[in-house]
Parts: sequence; structure tokens; C-alpha cells
Amino acid sequence: MTAVGDGAGPAAAGTGPEPGGDRADVARSPRSAGRPPDRAADRVTNRAADRRIEDELRACAPSVLATLAGRYGQFDACEDAVQDALLAASTQWPVEGVPDNPRGWLLTVAGRRLTDAWRSESARRRREDAVGQLEPVGAVAVPDRDDTLTLLLLCCHPAVSADSQVALTLRAVGGLTTAEIAGAFFVPEATMAQRISRAKQRIRASGARFELPPAAERPARLASVRQVLYLVFNEGYTASSGDLLYRADLSAEAIRLTRMLAAAAPDEVETAGLLALMLLTDARRPARTDLDGLLVALPDQDRGLWDRAAIEEGVGLLTRTLGTGPVGPYQLQAAIAAVHDEAPTAADTDWPQILALYDVLLRGWPSPVVALNRVVAVAMVHGARPGLAELGVLAGDAHLARSHRLDAVRAHLLELAGETAAAREAYRRAAGRATNRPEQVYLAQRAARLG
Repeated sequence: MTAVGDGAGPAAAGTGPEPGGDRADVARSPRSAGRPPDRAADRVTNRAADRRIEDELRACAPSVLATLAGRYGQFDACEDAVQDALLAASTQWPVEGVPDNPRGWLLTVAGRRLTDAWRSESARRRREDAVGQLEPVGAVAVPDRDDTLTLLLLCCHPAVSADSQVALTLRAVGGLTTAEIAGAFFVPEATMAQRISRAKQRIRASGARFELPPAAERPARLASVRQVLYLVFNEGYTASSGDLLYRADLSAEAIRLTRMLAAAAPDEVETAGLLALMLLTDARRPARTDLDGLLVALPDQDRGLWDRAAIEEGVGLLTRTLGTGPVGPYQLQAAIAAVHDEAPTAADTDWPQILALYDVLLRGWPSPVVALNRVVAVAMVHGARPGLAELGVLAGDAHLARSHRLDAVRAHLLELAGETAAAREAYRRAAGRATNRPEQVYLAQRAARLG
């Protein structure tokens, strides 16, 4: 499990009117008469309208796909039809306005596209019987039940690889286009299209139906969904490569989808823990970079910029759910994030409590990254030397050896221990291995400051 953080050192332990409306009858004041149109204001209005449409489409996409897949089966064909309907809406609604019943509009268009595809010459021989049994398009109605959970579980089917689960979830449940997903993960659109296509083929080959899995399988399947959403959030919170430290659109989408999962499975306390972790971590985002876009480590951040509403919501989730079910890794990580967020200053951070939480996390859900984060907590409680001693145990880990984080933590602890030359070299090695440019710059600057 990957832990989210804010750079090297201690940060490693942290973790209106409908569009298209007629405005011609709005009277101008005498002062504005004869002035040219305010094109800048129009552009702002258009962007706001486009954003409302995009939000509406993303909100509708899961239920439309769930309705079609639940009615007709053949998830892959239904998903293609929904994507066609979303594309049609994105071009028509900005001109014609959002319909009174957006879901109904999308269902009608997607249903027609699905019927057309099944009646095409190339598909006639394979689906002749199915087409004859189709209900009229007008009979498709928005269901009373919410099939979001079924849809999420299907996208994260065990027959599908983790990377493909992420891509399919973002497209089928998140309503993102293939191009948007490809751009978010810095891969060619054709590559992402193949990844999504293979995922749908594997689901079809597995014989999976659009229905909830047996009760005995559900916990493991829900854990897969949470892991996928966590991967999306992590990539948004600290991009694995590129010129940006974070991708706010991805982390926001992960939070939105996790809210949907929490609403669909309200008794799953680990889902609430995951949502709390995301909120408590993302709350720091406004302070993670300076005006030049450079990384600001957790101890140096202006805590007045943190999102207090997100922190209050995250802490509230933890307060309501801790102790109501088995404690899991996301709840523990959220508790660690809450300790950081509730400290008025970096010096007020309750590091002994953080170390105790990491001890529990490492015993129950060991991973190299959790062990590395715990080393920082050890150093903050017991001193740099004990931290370095424990860091030596992790030096041979193959996973950490491929990352810059081991050297980044080593550099920080060496600096705390007064070993300036060794710290400088470790910062340089970490900067050379980092693939995210703001992290590279931050680590290089730390090295330069040491002479």
C-alpha cells in the first residue's frame, strides 16, 4: 500500500440559469449603452456552463450504464453506447441547453446507439435473437435502485489487471473520456484505449454478469475497489511524473467516486476510512506548493491555507466509524493524517502517537512504504541515529531501491544528525531518481543549501 505525503523528510510520514438561456431581454443601464460586449465575462460564463454540463454528465454516467447493463447485459457494448451518448450530450447540450431529464435523455440516446449496433450488418448474425427481444427505446426508464456498487465491483473484477481496473473505473463510473484518462496518466490515447478494451474483453470472457457477487466474495471485491480509488487519488496527490506536483482533477475524482462507494455501501467502515484519509490528506493541497509551483514540505507549510472544512469532515468520519467495525489500514492512515492536520504547528505534532499508529499499521499490513514512513516517526521520537539504524534494514528492499524516497529520507535524517556531506550526496541521489519535476527541484535545492 502506497502512503501519500508532502515531500521528503517528515512529510513522508504525512500523508444558476440553464445553459443556452435567452438573455436578450436584459436591459442595459444608460452607462453601459453602446459599450462593446464584455467578451471576457462571456468566456467566464461559458466556462461555468461547460463545467455544469461536465459535472451533470459525470453524475449521470454510472446510473445510465448500470440501467443498460442491468437490462440487456453485455457490459462492453452498453459501455460503448453510453460513451457515444455522453459525446453527443457534450456537443448538443452547450447549444440546445441541458434537457429537463438529463438521465432520461442519455438513456434514450444510449439505448438507440445500442440497438443500432446490435442491428448492424456485422452483428446481425450474432445477435439476431437478442435484437428481436429488445424493448422499445422509449421503455427505458431511470430505475429507483442505485446500481453504483454493482458497477464499481464489475469494473474491478479480479480477471482485470490493476492498471486496467483504474482505467475502466474512471471511464465507466467516472465518465471520463479515454483521452482524458490517457492524459492523466501520461500515456498515448491508443494505449489507454487498448487497456480499456482488454479490460472489457476479460470481463466478458469471465462470464461475469451485471449483478452483485456472492456475499462471501464481496469483502475482497470491495477491497479491490478501494485500492483502485486509492491508486487514483495517489496519482492525483503526487503525480508519478511530469512538471506538476499534483493533479487536482484526479484526486477530486477519486474523492467523488469514494463518496459514491461510501453511499452505496454505508456499513463498510474501511470505505469511510478511505474517504477520511483522502479528505484529510487533500486538505493540505493549497499549501503544498509556493507561488512558483515549487514543493513546500509539510513542516514548512502555511497551515492557515489548509482546507478546514475537509479536515472537519475527515475527522468527523473517523470519530463516527472508529470502533464500529474491524480497524483497517485506511482508517489507521487516516488517523495518522488527522494527527498531522490537528497540530497547530509542526512543532506541536504528536509524533509518539503517530509512531504508535505506524506500529499497528506495520504489524497488520506490512509494506516497504509503511516501514519507511515509520522510520521518520522513529527519528522524530527517538532521534536521527535510531532512525538511520532502522533505515539500514530497509536498504536492501527491491521496491524502495527503485524509488527516490529511500534516499530522500536518508538525506533528511543525515542532515538532522549533522552529517552534512553525506546528506548532500543523498539528496543529490534522490533528486536524480525522482521522476516528478517539483520533487526533483526540491531535493536538488536541499542539496545545494548544504554547500
